[in-house]
Amino acid sequence: MPIARESEATVHVAELRRPRMELRRTAVREFPSTDPATDVSFGLLHVLRSLGVELAFGLTGGALAYFCHALGQSAIRMIHCRHEGGAAFAATEAFFASGKPTVVYTTTGPGLTNAITGLLAARTEGAKVIVISAVTPAAARGRGACQESTMNSMLPGLYTAGPLFDYAVMMENPNELATVAARLAAGVSRPGGFVAHVAIPTDIQSAKVAELPKVSLKVAATGCDPELLDECAAKLTSAPFAIWVGFGAREAADSIRTLAERTGAPVMCSPRGKGIFPENHPQFLGVTGMGGHQHVTDYLAQHRPAHILVLGTRLGEPTSYWDEKLLPTEALIHVDIDPDVPGSAYPRAPTYAVQAEIGAFVKGLLERMPERPPAETDHNVAPVSVIQPKPRTAGPVRAAALMKALQRQVVDATDALVLAEAGNAFAWTNHLLRFDVPKRYRVSVGTGSMGHATTGVVGAALARKGKAVAVVGDGSMLMNSEVSTAVACRVPAVWVVMNDSRYGMVEHGMRALGMAPSATDIPVTDFAMNARSMGADGIRVEREEDLDAALAQAMAAEGPFVVDVRTDATEAGPWIKRIENLILQGASRSRKELT
Repeated sequence: MPIARESEATVHVAELRRPRMELRRTAVREFPSTDPATDVSFGLLHVLRSLGVELAFGLTGGALAYFCHALGQSAIRMIHCRHEGGAAFAATEAFFASGKPTVVYTTTGPGLTNAITGLLAARTEGAKVIVISAVTPAAARGRGACQESTMNSMLPGLYTAGPLFDYAVMMENPNELATVAARLAAGVSRPGGFVAHVAIPTDIQSAKVAELPKVSLKVAATGCDPELLDECAAKLTSAPFAIWVGFGAREAADSIRTLAERTGAPVMCSPRGKGIFPENHPQFLGVTGMGGHQHVTDYLAQHRPAHILVLGTRLGEPTSYWDEKLLPTEALIHVDIDPDVPGSAYPRAPTYAVQAEIGAFVKGLLERMPERPPAETDHNVAPVSVIQPKPRTAGPVRAAALMKALQRQVVDATDALVLAEAGNAFAWTNHLLRFDVPKRYRVSVGTGSMGHATTGVVGAALARKGKAVAVVGDGSMLMNSEVSTAVACRVPAVWVVMNDSRYGMVEHGMRALGMAPSATDIPVTDFAMNARSMGADGIRVEREEDLDAALAQAMAAEGPFVVDVRTDATEAGPWIKRIENLILQGASRSRKELT
């Protein structure tokens, strides 16, 4: 087959017009084609690799067979998972672990629909994930094709941009490849997340293309209008203020610390923002929202700041519970690249909205903030006393004892990434684990899907080429895990299972709402034995005194390892504020129960 010529057309990222902002372009990166293939599948894989994709997660199916054949011969590593939902979660966490876009590949019908929950998480978390799926060929549509997949036979929104996808296209002609490449390059290069769907009919996957696109990236860095920075600096120097950081500020951690130390401002963080500002720092107040610390609210009640500088968080229910006690006396100064974020969580609160990339904003702000001696402040009341329970010689294991051991053996002793699963697991980890650097903790509290961390840990470990640890519940581990995939790929992933033989958060939550728990029990499961049956290693822990040795063994293991911890089912997690919010939303038998 002759080597294809690259077209002279260049794919550029469109310059977005943003109010009160400047665009500064970096140098263009060129990616020449070296692949001799000239069909749609090989051409698309050339584009994806040029955009930085290194990992693709999914399942092979008949309708996608040719694309998978091409993927297997490409420079992109093909990770064959056990479920498309797990593939999507793994791809999401691989992006966050590496900063590089990832791919999810699925066949027609249930192959695509199985992936929806994971893709929803990718979109709401702000990942960059590109989905490649198969589509029923035009000649077979409407004729009862096996797993028929078209715009008319599938769920609305799977093939169009909307709540699930930033960009979606069904390729009906091989000449569309250049346009698809341009749109993918623009999405991957822009600030924030980008979830795209490229659906390719089975017959189009092997169709020939005349030329391969030449892919170029122009990455735009966004900064603030100088007048806007002057206004913000004036507000923050005129009266005391606090800083509220979230996941979107993770790239600006050093600048945020400098700003806090220069001004003496207390700092609090969202559950996803743990570690962006060191949690052992004397200016750190604590975590807000799900599994957060009451001390934050108590402190702000006594020391109400005039302004709160909000960086990289939407302030949604998992972060704020919409608690008005967390508001300043004058206004929120809310910085976000998305203009729809400021004012959305607290629509009645005075909000000064700033649309900008956070790193550029904070650096510009520092240039305008006066130099001051380090403030002698000690805002922090760390939960150290909470995480040092008296030793218990018999089981079951208490959550606080498990968190203490995780702090020693995982957080403090290694550089492993820690992921926490929806439920009691992320409530306890948010509340008790402490991180001093960014990008070592991942939790999804918005989508909050069970099975996210149990499968995402595989993608995270693959992408970072090192240890990743998932703290999960038994319900999530039974719902969806990719232990078998980890065994096949020799992934150094660790699962720490809080095994209380029930959906603990649901059971305790129903009781708190004044209801009798229903269908919350789970038959006793030996997850260590289950892991060994799939080729992984595992150990069961029934006493607190055995935690350290078990975790040390797991962290020393070269391959996948499951630590099955029999935890105390009578212990409710630190999430009572969530119950109060549910009552306010009408979830209890009577709203009077709140008072």
